[in-house]
Amino acid sequence: GETLLVHAAAGGVGSAAVQLGKAAGATVIGVVGGEEKVKVARDLGCDVVIDRRAQDVIAAVKEATGGRGADVIYDPVGGEAYTQSTKVVAFEGRIVVVGFASGTIPSPALNHALVKNYAILGLHWGLYNTKDPKLVAHCHEQLTELAARGAIKPLISERVPLGGAAAAVQRVADGVTTGRVAVVPGHEGAGA
Repeated sequence: GETLLVHAAAGGVGSAAVQLGKAAGATVIGVVGGEEKVKVARDLGCDVVIDRRAQDVIAAVKEATGGRGADVIYDPVGGEAYTQSTKVVAFEGRIVVVGFASGTIPSPALNHALVKNYAILGLHWGLYNTKDPKLVAHCHEQLTELAARGAIKPLISERVPLGGAAAAVQRVADGVTTGRVAVVPGHEGAGA
């Protein structure tokens, strides 16, 4: 099977990517920042978890893949994560760019993509609402079916009332949350 590398594997979009990768039969390598997030990524089903704060990401991915690299890399981070991706993407691999949580938008060296035969794919999900709404409905059906049989279970780490939304968004931006933080109008309790 294919190897999927997920940056920010304990985050909102990363945790979903990990679960979908496992559901599709991939070997999943998760990259996270910090010991707390290592545990979250393991619990999500990552086969290998790399703590970017304590380990050399490039060396760890190469070791985990026997030097081959990852077939698909899911990158919601950009910046340094993207640079690492280019160094560990397999021959004919794909780097899927889904966001720039690091705040740094990389400038890809296209000569490098040419020399290593990899593809850089942009994925802006919102565009499908206007470009191909039927695909959105189809994906929703597929996801609902996966959830119904327990193959995926969205990680909701916290539920906050509407009044706590601004503070919750700030915690997400600061990178201290795991999974999804759900804002629930009329909900006064805290925690999961």
